[in-house]
Amino acid sequence: MKNLFVILFCLCMAQNSQAQDSILAKGFVYDETGNRLPGANLIEKGTSHSTYTDSTGYFEFSVTKHTILCAFVGYSSKTVEVENGKTLHIRLEPDSYTLDEVVVVGYGVQRKKASQGNFTQVSPAYEEYAHVRENGFISTQNQALTTFAADVDRASYSNIRRFINSGNLPPKDAVRIEEMINYFDYDYKLPSPNEALLIETTLSSSPFNEDLELLRVSLQTPKMEVDNLPPSNLVFLVDVSGSMQSANKLPLLKKSFQLLVSQLREQDRVALVTYAGHTHVALASTSGKEKEKIMAALDALEASGSTAGASGIELAYAEAENHLLKKGNNRVILATDGDFNVGVSSVSGLEKLIEAKRQSGIFLSVLGFGMGNYKDEQMETLADKGNGNYNYIDNLQEARKVFIREFGGTLYTVAKDVKIQIEFNPALVAAYRLIGYENRLLNAEDFEDDNKDAGDLGSGHTMTALYEIIPQGVDSPYLSHLPKLKYTRPSQDPIELMHLKIRYKKPSEKKSTKLEMPVKKVLIPWETVDNDFRFSAAVAEFGLLLKDSAYKGGSNFTHLLSEAQKAKGQDTEGQRSEFIQLAKLAEKLNQTLYK
Repeated sequence: MKNLFVILFCLCMAQNSQAQDSILAKGFVYDETGNRLPGANLIEKGTSHSTYTDSTGYFEFSVTKHTILCAFVGYSSKTVEVENGKTLHIRLEPDSYTLDEVVVVGYGVQRKKASQGNFTQVSPAYEEYAHVRENGFISTQNQALTTFAADVDRASYSNIRRFINSGNLPPKDAVRIEEMINYFDYDYKLPSPNEALLIETTLSSSPFNEDLELLRVSLQTPKMEVDNLPPSNLVFLVDVSGSMQSANKLPLLKKSFQLLVSQLREQDRVALVTYAGHTHVALASTSGKEKEKIMAALDALEASGSTAGASGIELAYAEAENHLLKKGNNRVILATDGDFNVGVSSVSGLEKLIEAKRQSGIFLSVLGFGMGNYKDEQMETLADKGNGNYNYIDNLQEARKVFIREFGGTLYTVAKDVKIQIEFNPALVAAYRLIGYENRLLNAEDFEDDNKDAGDLGSGHTMTALYEIIPQGVDSPYLSHLPKLKYTRPSQDPIELMHLKIRYKKPSEKKSTKLEMPVKKVLIPWETVDNDFRFSAAVAEFGLLLKDSAYKGGSNFTHLLSEAQKAKGQDTEGQRSEFIQLAKLAEKLNQTLYK
């Protein structure tokens, strides 16, 4: 017995000694110009214990070795000694040699490849993206009407960030400019209490094409307080197939869902359905009050087997239907790398499956994870057809953004099948071009058709669309490919720029509400536009460069970085600072990797 006490005493002393040796490493990481670096990697030297700087460039984690290594793609690594309680300020210097020699990707290292235009298309094996044919200029004499579905998916931006932070430029088809623009927060005017959304327009000169104009169309939905949100019936549909074993897939997925679970209330319910070679209800519908039970079920998930995604979707919808809340929020949240290889796996087959399921009043949101075999096209299609949203989770900070900061917008739809239609006045507008939204375009007749699926907006969502306009009388090279008509349209009102219409449905209704208004031409000088307009244009310019767009005009990294810096504003969450660092790294990759 005496020996047992001695052993226990020694164990306690050892644990106390380890606890005393553990100290808090905290501080900020900066680039060579003094700007904070989000996404920098901090590693406890001699271990695999690590963390990343958040969107403000800050890090904090416990270490025992008293020495940490700071690393960021394109910069020289730096070793730093840690002093307990002291805030570190780590400044990194560019390292062009590394980038000149190799391309660092999440699954290894590749040698440089020959360039195609401005950018090399280096894509991880087996990743799939739908081909995007960029919108061109349309003559108002040929087609004065433009119609598209509102879209607030944000997956493209965080996926692009994953590529760039891995030392690689994204494939052109991975760049969806509207999703890049809509990733960011904008301070738009809120609608009145009896309005489901508020639409506004602003016109200025184009910052990247001389003599052209840039039109911003913005939407804002009301922000609902969490306590006032209706109860939720959620089903987590989790891919646990063998392809999900990587650290940035199932392990990150589990931590992400645990953030969401921490937000749930007693009246909310969660079920957990998994699929691999077969499907399984891993947790029956459980009250949000039982957080430990839900988190334990997530912790127990392991990856193995093939991917029967379609049957998993069937089971998840059945589970949601069993606990349907007629006056609540019913939603399946699919988390996967999109690699469906058993059962219905084609995009068209999955589209038909989801279209049939959405009639039940259950929405589908999609979370993408990982790299290498990522199937972007499939996941975007599922979210669009399931009346939900699509996000790509590349790190825990992104999970926090989606599930905590944007909790209401992610989970609670306030307006569905939102369509926008604009008729431009040919007397003032020779031609126009919608920047992005290529896969959300609608036929003119679809605007009046309430059976036509369109975009969905959640609580507190902002949506931004940018049109580039060629005014009448401007001799633009973009007009050279447009046909010249013998018979022109009669002169229109020379004051009105356009007529704007919008349709939307409330979440539980099948008949839409229509709003419309004439918009007069009021051109604001670019030097006086608000920060939100300036920043959204800088993001669009970044997308034009990444795509090597035929319409990039005078766009360049120096200009877009200058514009983004001017428009950074308060930037309380550090999103705009992170964008600036990402654009700087992309510029460096373009200069050094692909000469």
